[in-house]
Amino acid sequence: MAATNNTHDPTELKSHVPPRVPPPPPPPPSSPQLSRKSTEHSHQKRSQLIKPIVKKAADAKASDVHIRVGEVPRFRIRGQMREAEGLDKVTDELFEMYLQEIASPSQRKQFAQTKELDTAIFYPGFVRCRVNCFQTLNGGAIVLRLIDLKVPTIDRLGLPEVLKKIISAPQGLVLVTGPTGSGKSTTMAAMIQHLNQTAYKHIITIEDPIEYVYASKRCLISQREVGLHTDDFHASLRSALREDPDAILIGEMRDRLTVNIALQAAQTGHLVLGTLHTRNAIDALNRLLNLYNPEEQPSMRVQIGESLAAVVAQLLIPTTDGGRTAINEILINTPAMKDYLLKGDDDSAYHLMHTDTYEGMQVMNYDLYQKVMDGRVAIETAEIHAPDPGELDRLIRSGGFDASRSPRDFA
Repeated sequence: MAATNNTHDPTELKSHVPPRVPPPPPPPPSSPQLSRKSTEHSHQKRSQLIKPIVKKAADAKASDVHIRVGEVPRFRIRGQMREAEGLDKVTDELFEMYLQEIASPSQRKQFAQTKELDTAIFYPGFVRCRVNCFQTLNGGAIVLRLIDLKVPTIDRLGLPEVLKKIISAPQGLVLVTGPTGSGKSTTMAAMIQHLNQTAYKHIITIEDPIEYVYASKRCLISQREVGLHTDDFHASLRSALREDPDAILIGEMRDRLTVNIALQAAQTGHLVLGTLHTRNAIDALNRLLNLYNPEEQPSMRVQIGESLAAVVAQLLIPTTDGGRTAINEILINTPAMKDYLLKGDDDSAYHLMHTDTYEGMQVMNYDLYQKVMDGRVAIETAEIHAPDPGELDRLIRSGGFDASRSPRDFA
């Protein structure tokens, strides 16, 4: 028998070793297979583009930030537009990066289709911003309204005490009116916060977008944002009537359908808060009536007159200490006021607002007069914003209203 040879042939051993495969090359920077760490770093870098601008605006006590392609960002400070120092003009590329930061992919798709976008951004522990994006002749634009995270109070804002009584009403329609940027949302937030601290009720807000965020205290507060918690404003408003509310905040009374549902809610035992863009209280009812055809207006005047609880008209003007303060006109729908409103007698209604101070009513000029006398508002500033500068001048010279005369008698 031949001897066994235990020695392996080197060529045979080599054939059993798997060939060395070089590792795959790293993906290029533009590859979608970027590492998670790289993606997070990139997102973190994007997320810091707008925050420094907002921080700079907050330090300057600005109420709004305006960002627009081809322009240096501007801040609205005490009602005036100012270029932000140390910032460059916004390019198309930078605008797109801003848009990626503040909007989700679905929102950016919506903006591309409709050229409009309303949303909000939140910086924990710092500020919340209401955001509107739109297109202009020169390119995209963004406006950010800075909203304090601390919900204001009626006392801190120096608003009339009668607002506490108005928000405590068991039912009815409460309108807060004024031009854009007059602080209507802030005043409504302060009223809601007072109710939250003093009553045991269920409050529903339907907002587009949510601005102030409330923590339920004595009240249970349910906040819904259109597009996030509900797809349709009117459907959510109708649904609110079946959700056992005591008070409903609906934001702007934007169309007749909104008004119809609000009146239905007010007539069925709910307190309803809404806003309008009118400069005085008397015009609020007429603005609502103008949403209807002429033949519908007499019956709607009755419905609105019966449902209305109060109107708070507001302006925001500079103060002598460098801040801003609200100037308010208050209409309370007392039986006498209701009679004038149903008759369409605006002159008598306006006169009643001068004289019935016991109920908390007041006209804009009287609030201006009081703040001038207190040294909070300069006479020149008050005259610029007065509905009737001549009447305000007579008030200051005479030391107050003559309640026996109608303001419309001063000619």
